[in-house]
Amino acid sequence: MMEELKSLADLLDLQSVDLEIDRLLHERESLPELDSYKATHEALTTANSRLDRAQTALRETNLAVDKTNGELEIAEEKIDREQMRLYAGGLSARDADYMRREVEMLTRKKGEMEDEVLELMERSEEQEAEVEAASKEVSELTEKKNELESVIAEAWKGIDARLVTKEQRKSAIVPLIDEVLVELYEDLRKAKGGVGVGRLADGTCGGCHLRITEAEEIDVRKSDPPRCIHCRRILVV
Repeated sequence: MMEELKSLADLLDLQSVDLEIDRLLHERESLPELDSYKATHEALTTANSRLDRAQTALRETNLAVDKTNGELEIAEEKIDREQMRLYAGGLSARDADYMRREVEMLTRKKGEMEDEVLELMERSEEQEAEVEAASKEVSELTEKKNELESVIAEAWKGIDARLVTKEQRKSAIVPLIDEVLVELYEDLRKAKGGVGVGRLADGTCGGCHLRITEAEEIDVRKSDPPRCIHCRRILVV
């Protein structure tokens, strides 16, 4: 009988340790910085995507500038050659008229390409500003994320140290309790919100906090192990 009472008393100690472990695990998973970290991580992912798009658009614009400048240079060289042939003379009236029209066409095309280059360069400047802004945002968010990681890691380090202590305490208690009782207690903890045992004090179950009459208490004390008639948790009477 004394061993049974000792085992039940140890079970209360085990419950206390388990509840503390549960509390620490909950604390570990619900650090306020975790929500900030998640939001920052999502914002950083979005910012990186925006930066990638801005950089891609800038590269495409710069390539278009280079291409149009190349075409413009070719057109200018051709205009110069045709004008030199006109100035040199020796062409028939028909050929000269044809060449003048071609020079006029090339000149119009050159003007259009110059306008296009100016437009592309303006676009490039706007895109460079977008890249700079996105890069700054990525840098700031990365710094914030790293700071949060450091804070979370430090907090987890402290919590994990306390968890190790509690787990060691639990390892020392469990061998003191009958294996069948521990198994029942663990099953009840899963089904009863983490509380598998309670103390019966002043006719009240320490688990569900419902009253137990004197007659019911007699039946409780006869059961092995004693269990609440309401919630079926193990009772230490």
